[in-house]
This record gives sequence, structure tokens and C-alpha cells, in this order.
Amino acid sequence: MRAEKQFLLDEIKEKIENSDTFVITSYEKFTPIMSWSLGSVLAKSGSEFEVVKKRVLIKALEKCGLTFKIDEFPGHIGVVFVKGDPAASIKLVFNFCKENEEIFKVIAGKFEGSKYNAKDLEAISKLPSLNEMRAQFLSTLEAPMSQTLAVMESIMTSIMHCLENKIKKDEN
Repeated sequence: MRAEKQFLLDEIKEKIENSDTFVITSYEKFTPIMSWSLGSVLAKSGSEFEVVKKRVLIKALEKCGLTFKIDEFPGHIGVVFVKGDPAASIKLVFNFCKENEEIFKVIAGKFEGSKYNAKDLEAISKLPSLNEMRAQFLSTLEAPMSQTLAVMESIMTSIMHCLENKIKKDEN
């Protein structure tokens, strides 16, 4: 293998090993402006999009213990390496797919150590992001606490009213 290809192979292999989540995409007639807009959207979530040669990607995946066949990858291949919140990044990729249906498609990917197909990744994209789940969890905890606090406040105010009534009664 030539030195340039070996360098590319090592680079892609390292990126695959360092990311728990990545999404393999296929594209046709993908303009530089589209690539830039996808890259800038993904950069906000800490992810990156990289165009990869099929054979180099397949060899890198094999070296990482993931098996794919070349006929599973139609068209040109790009990989989104996720570094932040995986659900949010996958959601951004699928939003971009919806905007560019004829041009950009998700093929497969790896999510937290497991291999998934496009349909499974689409289901993951519909999950709430990490921040949304945190907010839901906190609101779940907050409701019972605020109700408990309201009950305690009502008990305290009723005691105060009883004491005031007692004082008024004693004064008369």
C-alpha cells in the first residue's frame, strides 16, 4: 500500500477508534456549499463530516472489528464523526437528509459501540437530546418537591392562623 493511502487509512482508523458514534452517509451531486453547510451545522454539536474513499473506509472498519461490504455503500461516501451528544448530532444529520433527500442519505453507523442500519439510526434521531432529557428528568423531580413544599407551607400558615385566633380569643 502506498504511503499516502496508508496515512489515510491510519487517520480514518484513528477517528473510528476515538468516536463511540459515527454515521456513514452516501451522496450524489454534493456541492461544496452543501458540504460547508453540513460541516458548520455539525460543528455546533462538536461533530465533523469527512469525505472518505470506500475501500479505505472498509479497510479501516475491518481493522476496528466492524464488517461492511462494499456493495452496501452506493455512491460517494462521507462519515460524520460524533464527538458531542450523539442523539443531537444524529438528529442534525437526519434533518440535513430531509432537506436534501435526493442528494444525501444515511446508510449505517455505530452508536455507542453497536452497529446500526439507517432505520435504527433514524429512530435514535427522534430521541430527545441529552439536554432535553436532563430537563425532563429535573421536571419529574421538581413536581413532587414543589407539591410537598406547598403542603408544608399550608400547614405552617394554618398554624399561624390558629395562633392568631387564639391570641384574639384571649384578648377578648
